[in-house]
Amino acid sequence: MTRNTRMPGAQHARRVVATTLAAAVVIGGATACTGDVTAGPSPAPTTPIDVGTAPNQDAIALYTGRDAAIAAALEKLPGHIEDALERSKVPGAQVAVVSGGKTVYTGAFGVKDVRTGDKVDDGTVFLIASMSKPISATVVAKAITDDPKLSWSTPVHDLLPSFEMGDPYVTAHATVGDYFAHRSGIPTGGGDDLEDLGFDRAYILAHLKEIPLAPFRTTYQYSNFGLTTGAEAIATSRGQTWEQTAKELLFDPLGMTSTTSSHADFLAIEDRAVQHARLGDDDFEPLFDRDPDAEAPAGGVASTATDIAKWMAMVLADGEHDGAPLIDAAPLTEAFSAQIVNSHNTALDQRPGHYGFGMNVGSAVGGRVVLSHSGAFSMGTGTAVSLVPDLDLGITMLTNGAPIGVPEAVNQAFLDDVMFGAQTRDWVDAFRARLEPFNHPVGDLAGQTAPAGATMGGSASDYVGTYTSPYFGTLTVTESGGALQGALGPDGGYTFAFTPWEGDTMAFVPTGENAPTGSLSSAVFTRSGGSVSGVTLTYFNGYPMVEEPSGLGVFTRVP
Repeated sequence: MTRNTRMPGAQHARRVVATTLAAAVVIGGATACTGDVTAGPSPAPTTPIDVGTAPNQDAIALYTGRDAAIAAALEKLPGHIEDALERSKVPGAQVAVVSGGKTVYTGAFGVKDVRTGDKVDDGTVFLIASMSKPISATVVAKAITDDPKLSWSTPVHDLLPSFEMGDPYVTAHATVGDYFAHRSGIPTGGGDDLEDLGFDRAYILAHLKEIPLAPFRTTYQYSNFGLTTGAEAIATSRGQTWEQTAKELLFDPLGMTSTTSSHADFLAIEDRAVQHARLGDDDFEPLFDRDPDAEAPAGGVASTATDIAKWMAMVLADGEHDGAPLIDAAPLTEAFSAQIVNSHNTALDQRPGHYGFGMNVGSAVGGRVVLSHSGAFSMGTGTAVSLVPDLDLGITMLTNGAPIGVPEAVNQAFLDDVMFGAQTRDWVDAFRARLEPFNHPVGDLAGQTAPAGATMGGSASDYVGTYTSPYFGTLTVTESGGALQGALGPDGGYTFAFTPWEGDTMAFVPTGENAPTGSLSSAVFTRSGGSVSGVTLTYFNGYPMVEEPSGLGVFTRVP
């Protein structure tokens, strides 16, 4: 990613090693030798090594020359795409590959909408979900380039003085980078629950202070609204909305004319891919419209593979576009370098994963750095991008089907072909198994059946009333024909039925992006002096990476 890793006018050229380092060990800055060492070259390694400018850039050599390897992989790529779509039944896709600063492949497959059968073309716009994160990180790097007062280390509180977190120390010290690296302590899912209820960005950011935090800077908790906080701080420092900032600093300069961070703009595009949720193993249906405006910096970008290719080329060129500097290499490199471990080993022979400021930072089997990010909406979007900086190579795949690993599988199959000339494993099966849990029902009662003859612990009128939570706001419980219904959200638009389970414990079906079909949760009403005084909605009272209940889903009845 840094300029000194590139040779002027050429790809990041490497030579195949002919000799190894001299037999000396550097300890504490001094050279220590063991015994008598005869100067001269040591034997060449049996496996060819591409030697970089620094030892941590060394990697196993490609099986053939770079250009020949990429050309051969491009010939196989359409077959990988068609195979993955056929096996998964994902409706449609776009793919683009960038090499040497140029888009060397684009492809459109399948349909935009299974109801109409309209074909995907190169201009079809897709929601890209969390692939928005590295793009937003690039916007911030450009803002830092333009304003020397900004950096990844700028405290968010300096830019948003009224913003609060649940810990005063975190409020005062958390930086833009902390929020982009998911190390602020906001638990995974924090704020997403409010978004599912229909709350907007302003409400959600104002209520993050209610969330119990994980340890600051020592734990990785993937947080859409943490990253959105960092992005909003940068936009506010410019006197703009985030949508204006992204357009002005990145989309317009790169000519990403089909890219937007506004859901209304996306819906206004005639040539767009409809989202398809997954029903069963291989049935994808357009059941929902996922509006990600509240978390636009983290998941709200809509684009084409062709536009994403322009962004990939600029990142791989260390911030240059059309041969001219656009973004300083330093903040861009900082964003896409490891900042925190996000995948800890369960065995000593496993490589850990890392996260930068909006980008996964990993390594291929042969040692090459691979930058990647996926995007997923269970309501019907799956995307992925992978960049290999030392090969000046990038691939992205956008699909309009719920996430089952298709984009990740195709990207990895392509990189396998480039690096090894063959597949290391069946990536469609591997990623399907990895992402399958995202489609599983959630809730403490999921998969269970109500006890036979279940009845309420009292009359329906016992439970009717208004309940409040500092985080979720107002819950209204009403009764009609003896049946109870709950309503949450800014306008009471998130509604659900309470069904008898056991006494004052009832069941309800949560819905939304984070509650796949089949989800079921308990609602536990409590009494004081014989009267119902509150209710805990268990689904809304915890986060997936935290064992203890959050307490946020506890509602108190208004007298």
